[in-house]
This record gives sequence, C-alpha cells and structure tokens, in this order.
Amino acid sequence: MDLAVITRRLDAYERLIRLDKPIGALLLLWPTLWAVWLASGGTPRADILLIFVVGTILMRSAGCAINDYADRDFDPHVERTRLRPLAAREIAPKEALFVAAALAAAAFSLVLFLNRFAIALSFVALAIAAAYPFTKRVFPVPQAALGIAFGFGIPMAYAAIQERLPLECWLLLAANVCYSFAYDTEYAMVDRDDDARLGIRTSALTLGRWDVAAVMASYVLMLAILSFTGIYLNLAWPYHAGLGIAGTMMLYHWFLIRDRSRDGCFKAFRHNNWVGLAILAGIVASTPMRLPWR
Repeated sequence: MDLAVITRRLDAYERLIRLDKPIGALLLLWPTLWAVWLASGGTPRADILLIFVVGTILMRSAGCAINDYADRDFDPHVERTRLRPLAAREIAPKEALFVAAALAAAAFSLVLFLNRFAIALSFVALAIAAAYPFTKRVFPVPQAALGIAFGFGIPMAYAAIQERLPLECWLLLAANVCYSFAYDTEYAMVDRDDDARLGIRTSALTLGRWDVAAVMASYVLMLAILSFTGIYLNLAWPYHAGLGIAGTMMLYHWFLIRDRSRDGCFKAFRHNNWVGLAILAGIVASTPMRLPWR
C-alpha cells in the first residue's frame, strides 16, 4: 500500500470520528467540566481532569463512528452528510465498528483509574451512547435521548470525585438535557427537508411550527435549573454573571433561527460552544468565592 493510499485512509478515519470538526466534542466537554469543577469544589485533581477531558474526546469520537454506521443508508441522501466517509463508501461499515470499539476500549482503559462506582456507571454510559443513534428510527424527539447521552459525563464525574450522586448532579444533568435538546433541534432544523423525505424522526419535524418556541423554552428552562443550582450551592456572583452572558447568547440564537434558514440554524448550533464555555467560566470563577459545602 503506497503512501497516498495510506494518507487517504487516515483522512477518512479522521473525518469519521470528526477530528476535523471539534464542535461536537466541545459541546460534550463543557457540561462534563461543569460537573468536574463543582464536584471537586473548584479544585479538580490534575489526573481526574485529564481522564475526563481525554475520555470525553474518545467517547465522542466513538459515538460519531457508531452514528455514521447507523445512518450509513441515510447519509448519502442528505446534502450535509453525503460526503461522510461511510456515505461516500470510502471505508467499509465493519471498519467503522472496529474504530468505535477501539476508541471505546481506550476510553474504558482510562475509567479503570477511577473508583468502582465510576467504572460501573461507565457501562451505562456506553449502552446509552450506543443506543442513541438508533432512536431516530422510533422516538419522535431523539434530541432528548442525546441530552442524556451527552450529559452522562456529569454523573460519572460525581461518582469519580464524591462517590455519590447528590441533587446538584441531577440538576446539572437535567440542565444539560435542555441544553442538548435546544442545540440539537437547531441542528435538526438544518436537515428538516431531507429528514422528512427519508422518514427520519427529529424534534424539528415533530414540533413543526413550534420548533423555534421549543428551542427558546428549552434554553429558558436550562437557565432556570442552573440558576436554582447556583443558589442551592451558594455559588458567588461570577456564576450568575456567566449565566447572564449565556442567556444573552441564547437571545442571539433566536435572531439566527427565527426564519428557519439552514445557514442561520447551523450558525446557532455551532455558537452553542460559547454558551457552554461561558457557564464553565462562571463556575471556575465563582467556586473559590463560594461558601463551604453543605
């Protein structure tokens, strides 16, 4: 096999696991880091931080490979996805499964450095991540399932650091479900016409003309849950300032998605990276000023 062939194959694997598009990894990473910071009282251990950062990237990459395997017969007919490696027949379906398994195994090797509770939860996380891509066949709002899959780093973090799942863990997970529902509905609005033609179920199609309202309602509920969490944990003013900045960004998203244009909806989806980062910045800035743990 010559160098050119090897280079093309490596490029196909890179695009399969979306290393060329880090937005998905960041949307998965920020809520996980919210939990890591809050569970550790603002001073996460370096090894825990490294495990969750690297593990998040590995699991997101594995999830992309599984997703493309599940959608391999649909992606060739969708404008945005027709050039993905599996859709374009650059790699075989069994190769995608092998890549997903290898990445999941690498992530699990990191989990083995955590406690037994976290290890046990990792099996639940894997099952949810593997099941999510297939929910688009049967569930009218698979974006809700994505919120759980993308947010399972939250209970994993609390299990690893506190060896328990306190109320704030579930509040963060609920907020992330709202967050994921909002940004993935924006994402689904981009592919609305293609998905309708192929019979794929998405929240954008299920909600119809209420899609924009549902996105904004999800953002509002997310902010309400996070505001309550901040009050419950006695977080200082920078946390609430971070929520205020995130809320301003969400209002900007309304301007982007209100006419349901593909470009506007996709721009709003990508901009959610900054929403998650603003909230993390507020958490990081507020935890040293916070009152002691309950």
